[in-house]
Amino acid sequence: MPHQKLSEEKALDLLNEYLLELTSTSLGRRRFLYMVPLLLASCATPQHRQREGDNTGQETEMTVADEKKMTAEVLPQMKKEYPPLQNPEMQSYISGLGGKIARASNLEGHPYNYNFTVVDVGYVNAFALPAGTVFVTAPLMAMADSEAELAGVIGHEIGHVKSRHTAERMEKAKKEQSKSLWYGIGGGLLGGVLGYGAGRALCKPNDNDCLKNATLIGAAAGAGGGLLIQRFAFMANSREDEMEADRIGFRTAYNAGYDKDHVGLFYEKLLKMEQASKSNNIPILSSVTDAMSTHPPSQERVQQMHQMADQTKATARAKVSSKEFDRMRGLAKKLSKKV
Repeated sequence: MPHQKLSEEKALDLLNEYLLELTSTSLGRRRFLYMVPLLLASCATPQHRQREGDNTGQETEMTVADEKKMTAEVLPQMKKEYPPLQNPEMQSYISGLGGKIARASNLEGHPYNYNFTVVDVGYVNAFALPAGTVFVTAPLMAMADSEAELAGVIGHEIGHVKSRHTAERMEKAKKEQSKSLWYGIGGGLLGGVLGYGAGRALCKPNDNDCLKNATLIGAAAGAGGGLLIQRFAFMANSREDEMEADRIGFRTAYNAGYDKDHVGLFYEKLLKMEQASKSNNIPILSSVTDAMSTHPPSQERVQQMHQMADQTKATARAKVSSKEFDRMRGLAKKLSKKV
């Protein structure tokens, strides 16, 4: 069936299938969010807050009890998608490290009880559910060069929980429902770009027919394509959320005794990855990545870490790494090679 003759309803269903397939995994969501920054930027309103996790000015009707209930409800499905790694040593290590970081800043039990799990997936990632559930992948552990770097990443995820970012995003999503008409303006164009972004992520390299089909389906979806932006945009933390979580991650790792000049070095790795991937990005969108993406550019994150390190007092016995970390990193590297 020629895509030009698709009904908007059928095209919207097909575009939704593209997006569901693409966003069915954390890696897919990350690829999509980084490849289509312009779409996400249309949903973001910069606030430039510097609240350091004290939640001042936060507006949400969701209570801590609600967060705990929601986590309990989604956890069984999350464990299916991200099963715990069957390695007691690594689980014990990450649980002990995360617990130490949370306790050092007096966060354990105030109001969340934190738990940390290494999940059995083959890519670099770490993420948190509301109410203190934190997941880390073995490839991320393999990528860190020191325990201080890993502590900074874990502190970042603790920052999302402490700041109640999920509750805040859900409140914002509820308010944005009243703006649905706005997303319909220029929907054909936005839907086309949405389809193009999905096609770039899902189609094989140089498969121009696949890419063309995805773009045409998106364009045929019309205003509905614009409305899908709203749905998928809220899968990401906002720019301010990420920068705030970075700051909390630095503070919590430092409070746990880690070297101030090492806890933020993981972001320098992300910066190198970002720079290396730009040559393969979509030209028309890569030009606005730094200015408009809801994920802060790695350069901005690196700069913030350097600023915080410069402004923080050095401690005589600051910890950089440990023999236990080196052993766990070695195990993580072996596991990553098997994937």
